Amino acid sequence: MGVRLVFSNFISCSMLKSKFLLENFWKLKFIKPTYLPMMKDPRFLSRDAMKHTFRPVGRAPAIEWRVESGLIDYPEALFFMEERVKDIHKGTASEMVWLVEHPPIYTAGTSAEEKDLLVYGRFPVYKTGRGGKFTYHGPGQRIAYVMLDLKHRKQDVRAFVAALEEWGIHALEHFNIKGERREDRVGIWVTRSEKSNQSNGLPAEDKIAAIGIRLRKWISSHGIAINVNPHLEHYSSIIPCGIAKYGVTSFFDLGVPITMEDIDSALATTFHNIFGQLR
Repeated sequence: MGVRLVFSNFISCSMLKSKFLLENFWKLKFIKPTYLPMMKDPRFLSRDAMKHTFRPVGRAPAIEWRVESGLIDYPEALFFMEERVKDIHKGTASEMVWLVEHPPIYTAGTSAEEKDLLVYGRFPVYKTGRGGKFTYHGPGQRIAYVMLDLKHRKQDVRAFVAALEEWGIHALEHFNIKGERREDRVGIWVTRSEKSNQSNGLPAEDKIAAIGIRLRKWISSHGIAINVNPHLEHYSSIIPCGIAKYGVTSFFDLGVPITMEDIDSALATTFHNIFGQLR
């Protein structure tokens, strides 16, 4: 999974700083020092270094928290999210976090490549408007669809992704699982000291939570998918998120047998400090 919006014309911090110094070398004595440390610019911070609070500015209605029982068909979920985003934009519905499970499916994000679907016909494949590539959804995976109006928070896509990661990382802490970010790949990762990565000999890193979002008029949809106890073998028919050299894991795979109610409680407890009040 990944981010729907893509920034173009990106120049690295070192390139920008060098260009700035070359163009202004002759007049540096007239420049205030505060203009030089570009690493303080939030656009160039690592996701770990960013502020991870995304609470609304000023007073705002509480966010609806809804947990569905049973399995929700994916087209039904897409339709519901699209309509809810429209209603949030019109001001006729509140923001919402919607917790669901799906029947076994694969979803293809906006940057999915056909070569990453390794086996055809195993489960239905749905094209979706979220960012990212292929991923798997199925029973035993908790999906939190997050529909928030970022105009009332921060209109910053990277910071929003970092906030979703922070939310999941704090939820994992409730079960003594250390989730981590990686700057070169979105999601929440767990270092597996008991096994090694065959490509580099280092401890393996497995993804326990995938993140993919879509923004429409700065209102988010899609969100985070956390592996509680899905059939991890179902990932073998795709290259998850287009990343072949890292694996996937779950709470049960890590020896932490929790229930959906357990993860839901941890997500609700950790949501408030990052995003705002629930109802």
